[in-house]
Amino acid sequence: MESIQSLERRRNDIAQQIGELGDFRPGSVTAIRKKCGKANCCCLDKEHPGHGPHWRLTYKSDGKTYTESLTGTAIQKAETEIAEFRKFQRLSREFVEVNTAICQLRSVDAAGQQEKKQPKASKRKWPKK
Repeated sequence: MESIQSLERRRNDIAQQIGELGDFRPGSVTAIRKKCGKANCCCLDKEHPGHGPHWRLTYKSDGKTYTESLTGTAIQKAETEIAEFRKFQRLSREFVEVNTAICQLRSVDAAGQQEKKQPKASKRKWPKK
């Protein structure tokens, strides 16, 4: 079992790593191949994979799914930002796990809580039976 001091050091290290993250965003980048539908195009052949790849960034925001077309350097930029987001998610999980362990190790007295107060007798008079 780790000591509170070592857990606090880990928590500070994780917080520092989170602060050093670059730009990030959720989502995924996928390559799409499509058939164009033109009557004389070679993509109509059953063996042809379709035109492309056409790169898409897909992400959710406010419960809606959004898709953006990507070209050139935007593909690598989006992949880098998504990788940073995955790193943020991993560090966030670790941060919560370490904080949970710290909370479980700290005694109630160390948290500065007072002893429970004794309940007072009721001043209300009950009718006799």
